[in-house]
Formats: sequence, C-alpha cells, structure tokens
Amino acid sequence: MKEPAASSREPQRKAEIRIKVEWCKGCGICVELCPKGVLEFRGSHPVAVRPQDCILCLDCENHCPDFAITVEEKSDEEGS
Repeated sequence: MKEPAASSREPQRKAEIRIKVEWCKGCGICVELCPKGVLEFRGSHPVAVRPQDCILCLDCENHCPDFAITVEEKSDEEGS
C-alpha cells in the first residue's frame, strides 16, 4: 500500500533564530555545528541565512558559550 499524500503529513516545523550580536564573540561554534548550514558568518558574527532549513536540533543554542543564540519553534499563527 502506498504512503499517504504529502498534504496529509504533519506541517513543517518553523524556527525563529535570534542572535544577540552584542553577546557574540564570533567563535564560530554555531556555524560549524549546524547540520543544515542555516548559519553563516557575515562580517564578524553569524547570521541565519537559511532559517527555513532549521530542524530545531538546538545544537547552536546549546553549545554557544556566550548564550547569544536562541531558537524557538514558531506556530503557524505567528506567521507562515
């Protein structure tokens, strides 16, 4: 039997990534750990260049030595 159509799948989880540049020292741990390449350096600090690719693994948030990154799941009501 075939899998259900794509429309019946769970909605894709969306992330809101915040980087407090005033706390960030630019160590690059978050950029290196991100399994989806969501973060890249722009100047001396990381930027979420592909937030739609975030899988909410929280590796960047959990390993940031400066607590400069927060990742939260956005609900559909918060803007799709």
